[in-house]
Amino acid sequence: MRLSGVAAFVLLMLLLLYAVHRWRNPRCSGRLPPGSMGLPLVGETLQFFSPEASLDVPRFVRHRLERYGPIFKTSLVGHPVVVSADEELNYMVFQQEGQLFQSWYPDSFVEILGRDNVGEQQGAMFKYLKNMVLRYFGPESLRESSMLRDVEHAVSSSLCTWSTLPAVELKEAVSTMVFDLSANKLLGLEPSRSKILRKSFFDFVRGLISFPLYLPGTAYYSCMKGQKNMQTIMLDLLRERLSTSTKKHSDLLDLIVEELQSEKTTIDERFAIDTLVALLFISFVTMAPTLTLAFKFLSYNPKVLKDLKEEHEEIIRSRENPNSRFTWEEYKSLRFTTLVVNELTRMSNVTPGIFRKTLTDVQVNGYTIPAGWMVMMSPMSIHLNPNFFDDPLDFNPWRWLHVDIHSNCLSRWKEIKGGEVSRKAVIMFPQGYQIQLIPRA
Repeated sequence: MRLSGVAAFVLLMLLLLYAVHRWRNPRCSGRLPPGSMGLPLVGETLQFFSPEASLDVPRFVRHRLERYGPIFKTSLVGHPVVVSADEELNYMVFQQEGQLFQSWYPDSFVEILGRDNVGEQQGAMFKYLKNMVLRYFGPESLRESSMLRDVEHAVSSSLCTWSTLPAVELKEAVSTMVFDLSANKLLGLEPSRSKILRKSFFDFVRGLISFPLYLPGTAYYSCMKGQKNMQTIMLDLLRERLSTSTKKHSDLLDLIVEELQSEKTTIDERFAIDTLVALLFISFVTMAPTLTLAFKFLSYNPKVLKDLKEEHEEIIRSRENPNSRFTWEEYKSLRFTTLVVNELTRMSNVTPGIFRKTLTDVQVNGYTIPAGWMVMMSPMSIHLNPNFFDDPLDFNPWRWLHVDIHSNCLSRWKEIKGGEVSRKAVIMFPQGYQIQLIPRA
C-alpha cells in the first residue's frame, strides 16, 4: 500500500509537471512570439489588472515590450493572447477583419454585456448595427437633428448646477451627466426616470474590471446583480415602447422598435436589449473618465485653457445674438478645440486594448499566431511612445498642428482635493476628484 501510494503520488506529480509544461509551451505549427504564459489557468491576469498611479503605459505591457519587443505572448483570463504594439500587425488586423480576425472579448466580459452585444456581432449583422448607429449618431444626424442642442443644454445645465456647490465630486458628477444624456438619446428617458437604471449601471461598471469570481461580497457578484437589474429595466422599457409604437420619441429605441416590428426583422428582444446595454456602456465608460481628465489637464496647462477660451469667446462675439444656440458651422470651426480633443484622446486611452480573435494561423514578422488565439492591440503603447510623440506624457495640443484635422461657455474652477489618477486596465480616480466651479462674472 505504501509503495502504491508513493507511485500514485509520483504519477500525479508527473502529470502536473506535464500539464504545466504544455501550458507554458503551447502547440504551434511555427514560431510563437516570445513571452510567458504565466501560471496555469490564471496566466498573467493578476499582473495585468494590477492598479498603477500613472497614465503611462502600464508596467505589465511596458516591461514586456522592453524585454520581448513589440509583439509578445501571454495568457489573460484563461485565454492565450498576443499583445501587439507593432504597427504592421495592427494594420493587418484592421485590414483583414472578417478574413483572418474577428472581434473578441473575454467570456466574463461577454457574459456581463450579453451574448448578442455589439462587439460580438459579425458580418452582415455588424454592418446593420453600424449603419443604424451612424444613422442616429453620425455627422448627418449631428447637423440636422437636435443632438448638438441637447448636448449643449446638458453641459450648460450641469455647469450651472455645479457652480452653486462648494465642491463637486467630478467623476461622479460627469458620469451622471453623460449617463443621463446617453439614456435620453438612446432610450428617451428623462433624468427622473433614468435614476434607477443609473444606479444599477453604476453597480455594474464598478465591478466590470474584476476577477470573474461569482461569490456574494465580490465586485463581480455586484456587477452581475447590476447587470440583471439593467436587463429587467431594459426589457420593461422595450415592451412598453412596443405597446405604444405609434408614438415617436426621436431616439435610437424608435429605430430598434421599427426593426422588431418589420416583416423581415433580423433581430429579437434579447438582441435589442444587449445592444442597448452595450451602447449605453460604450458611451458612458469612454466619455466620463475622458471628460474628468480634461479638467485635470486644463488645470495644469493655463496656456491651453487660455487659447481654448479665446476660441469659444470669438464664436460668441461673432454671433448676431450672443445667446443663440451652438450651430453645426460653429462646431466645424473649432480648430484649436479639435487639437485639444485629439491630445486628450491620445493621453486618456480609456480602454486597455482592442481585442480580436484569429480565425486561422496568422504569419507576421516571422512569428505564427495560432488559430483561436486572441490578439490585443495596445493603442497606448503607440500613443505614449517617445519614438512617435516627443515628451508623450506632456499635454501639448499644438503637437497636432502639422496634422490635417477636420472635423459656450467655460466656467473657471479650482481643485479642492483628490485627482490622483490610477489604472486598473481602465482609468480610475481612487481618491476621487473634487473641484469648485466659479461662475463667470
